[in-house]
Formats: sequence, C-alpha cells, structure tokens
Amino acid sequence: MALFGWGRPKEGAAQQSGVGAAFGDLFEPSAILNALDQTVPRYLETVDRHELIYPACKRTLADPEGSVRSIWEHTRLEAMRYVMMVPSREFELLIEPVRQPEMIAAFLRQKPHEDTVIDFTGIPVDDLIIAIIAGFNWLNHCAFLAGVHPDRFARTLSTFRKVVRLAQQWWAMDGAGPRSSQMLIERQKPPLMLYLIWLEYTRLAKEIASAAIYGSSIERTREYFERDLAERPDDLKAALAAMNRLEVAHDPDDLFPAAH
Repeated sequence: MALFGWGRPKEGAAQQSGVGAAFGDLFEPSAILNALDQTVPRYLETVDRHELIYPACKRTLADPEGSVRSIWEHTRLEAMRYVMMVPSREFELLIEPVRQPEMIAAFLRQKPHEDTVIDFTGIPVDDLIIAIIAGFNWLNHCAFLAGVHPDRFARTLSTFRKVVRLAQQWWAMDGAGPRSSQMLIERQKPPLMLYLIWLEYTRLAKEIASAAIYGSSIERTREYFERDLAERPDDLKAALAAMNRLEVAHDPDDLFPAAH
C-alpha cells in the first residue's frame, strides 16, 4: 500500500528518485506525459528505420540496444505507446485528481479485450481504457515471445484491476484531492491512473527483459550462475552483482551503467 502513501513514513518520500534519467528524472505526472510524447515517437521512428530489432523482447546481447536495461525501457515504451496514440488526448483523465473517480469507475466497467491492434471510438475515457488494456495485451505478447514462465504473467489484467479497486477506495475517502496534492509535493505517488499503469507496465517489462537476456526469471538465473560458475569466482561475483542490481531496480535507469 506504500503506492498510495499507506504505511510509508513521510521521510521516505523525499528520497524517491522519480521515473529515471531517461525522462530527465521527472516525477510530475504532466511532465512524464510530455516526455513520453517526445520519446515514444522517436523510438518508433528508430524502429521504422530498422535500426533496432522490434519488439525489444526479441533482442539478444549481440544486437544493438540488447542490454537488459534497454529491453526493459523499450518494452515499457512499446506498451505506453497505445495511450499516447489516443486521438482526443484528454490526458487529464489520467492525471487530474478530480477526474480519477470518473476514470477508475469507467475502467472497472469496461470488459477486457485481447487486441493489440485497436480502433478508437472517439469517446476519450473509453479510448484511454482501450489503450491501457492494449498495453497489457502487448506485454503479455512480449512475455510469450521472451519465454517468461506463464505462471509469472497469469492474470496480469485481473491483478491490475484489484489495484484499481483499491485506488477507487482511496479516492472515495474524505480529503483525497488535497492529500493527493500534498503527496506530489513530497514526491510520493498518489493513485493517479497514470502512475498505476506506469508502475505496473514497468514491473512487467522488467520480467520480460530478464527473460529475454537470461532466459529465465531472476531467481532461477541466480541459481544457474551459482551452479555453473562455482569454479570461476570472479565471473560468479560479476554475474551475481549484475543480478543484484537488476533484482532491486525499480526503473531501467537504476541499472546505469547498462547491465547485461
């Protein structure tokens, strides 16, 4: 519940690092959206020029941008592109406290779909929800391509819906709007829909990047290193250090310099 400021001491909030150096160490929701508005098209243009293997989850260490960090970052961008494609661009539904009850209620009413190629309706709230679900579908597709164990990606959307229901309860509490503003001042993340999808896409993209490069979960890869590099202590030390960085990382930029 620390996401919503429940169970988190105030002094911990000031130490949060935002969303990462790739987005200029941004934290404010509108600034994140502005950065995505620039970054997503640049990434897709690079893909269109065939300078990068797409989707990112199909890259290997020998490919350009084949590090865990790059695959993690680019997989997240691939999921977020759907939101940035919504034609109405009424992104206030994602970031304005007063719009969150409306957005969340509409999301919980919406039936899931399985599409990664989507048609928009022209209704802003519906289009944003269609895009958010398409992002989850894309991550599920990438997880399959990367060989993520099915159990680790089972029920991703239903799990996210549980988080959204908790957010709905949070916004229903008295004083939720002012508390949200205060949390942002203290660099905590209130349950704005943008934060909810950003954090969940980030978590799932990390699993995909790990499987794409290591061929397994972080835990199983660590076991593999400990077994197969037992007689090469220097290599084992370096490998475990990289795994430790990946395990505790919350954002791709926590892995600077790029980890393989």
